[in-house]
Amino acid sequence: MTDERIVATYLIETPIGLEQAAHKIAGVQSSSTFVAIPGDTEELRALVGARVERVTPLETTDAPALRGAKRPASGSGYERGEVAISIPFDNVGPNLPTILSTVMGSLFEMSELSGVKLVDIEWPGSIAERYPGPQFGIEGTRELAGVQGRPLIGTIIKPPVGLSPREAGEMVGRVAAAGVDFVKDDEIQANSPRSPLAERVEAVMAAVNSHAERTGKKVMVAFNITDELDSMLRNHDTVLAHGGTCVMVSVNSVGPVGVSALRRHSQLPIHGHRNGWGLWTRHPFLGIEFRAYQKIWRLVGVDHIHVNGLANKFWETDESVLSSIRACLTPMLGGYSVMPVIGSGQSARQVFATYERARTPDLIYLAGGGIVGHPSGATAGVESIRQAWEAAMAGVRLEDHAATHPELQQALQAFGDPL
Repeated sequence: MTDERIVATYLIETPIGLEQAAHKIAGVQSSSTFVAIPGDTEELRALVGARVERVTPLETTDAPALRGAKRPASGSGYERGEVAISIPFDNVGPNLPTILSTVMGSLFEMSELSGVKLVDIEWPGSIAERYPGPQFGIEGTRELAGVQGRPLIGTIIKPPVGLSPREAGEMVGRVAAAGVDFVKDDEIQANSPRSPLAERVEAVMAAVNSHAERTGKKVMVAFNITDELDSMLRNHDTVLAHGGTCVMVSVNSVGPVGVSALRRHSQLPIHGHRNGWGLWTRHPFLGIEFRAYQKIWRLVGVDHIHVNGLANKFWETDESVLSSIRACLTPMLGGYSVMPVIGSGQSARQVFATYERARTPDLIYLAGGGIVGHPSGATAGVESIRQAWEAAMAGVRLEDHAATHPELQQALQAFGDPL
C-alpha cells in the first residue's frame, strides 16, 4: 500500500456550481454512487475516495458548451473553471487502461456537466516501474540519425497511397540524395495489397543503404507498421531485419495497450502519429488537451509525437502548437524524453517564428511541398530549410539571410513571406 495519488485536472462547465460539480466528479471516480449502500462505510470512503484538490473559477455563461446538462435554476448560468481531483494510486495500481477508465470514464457522461476536458495528469513516481517510457527519446534519435545541434529535416512519402514499393523506394532515394535526415510513411499507407509493407521496406531500405554506403549518412525512415498487434510486431521485425532505424504507429488507432506492447518488443524508435487527435480535442470543452494527451503516450513509450506546425493547414492555432511543443519538452518522471514533430504545410517561411517562439532545436521539422515543391527542386528545398534554421538560431532575420542564400530567397518567394 502506498500514499501516492494520481492528479487529474479538468476544464469543466456546469450548471450546478463548480464546488458541487467537483465533488460529484470525485464521487464518480471512487464510489460511482451517491446513494448509501451496504459496505460503503466512512472508513472505506476515507481509504479509497478521490479528493478535490483545487477549484479555480473562470467565467459564467448563459449558453452551455454542450447539450445534455441539467438546466440551471431560472436566472442562473453555467459556471466554467478548472478542477483538480486526486485519486489514490492503490485504487488502480500501475494499470494504465484502468487509470484511463478512471480519469476519462463515466464522468464524461455526467448530466451535471455540460462540458468536461482533461487538461493535465500528474503521474505518481512508482508508475515508472511498470512503464519505462521512451527507449530512445531525443538523444537516441539524434544519434541514430547523425544530426546534432539542429532539428532533423524530414519529408513524407507522397502521394500517400498508390505508389508501388519500387516507386516508393525511388522517391526515398531522391529525397535522401537531396539531403533530408528523415522520411516517413503517410498514416493511411501501412500494409496494403497495392504496397505490401515487406516489399516497401525492402525497396526503401535498398535506397537508404545505398545512399549510406556512398555518403556515410543513413536517413531515418519511419515505416508505418500500424496493424493488429501480432502483425505490428512482425512488421517491426521486418524493418529491423532490413537495417531500418524507426517505426511509425498511429497511436489513436492502436491505443495505449498496443503501443505499450510494441515498446516492450521494439528495438527501434517509435514515431507516434496522432492522426485523429482532433476528435479528442477540437471542442474547447470536451475531450483531452495535448498537455495531458502527450503524457499518456510518453508513458507507454513513444519517442516522437506530432504537434502540428505554425501557420498550419489545419484548424489549430499557433499558440496551441507552441503549447504542445513546450509540453513535450517539460520533464516527466525524471526523464521520458520525447521529440516533438512539426508538420502540416511547413516550409522555410515558418522556421524563424518556430525557433523564436519555441526556443528549441529539439524537433523533427517535416515539409512536403516545402521541399519537393521548391522552384529549384528538392535539394534546394532541403537547403532552404537548413539555411532558415541556421539564420533563426543565429538570430538573423530570414529576409536578411536570404539576400545571400538563393535557395532560401526562392523559398520565401514561392511559399510566402516569413511569419
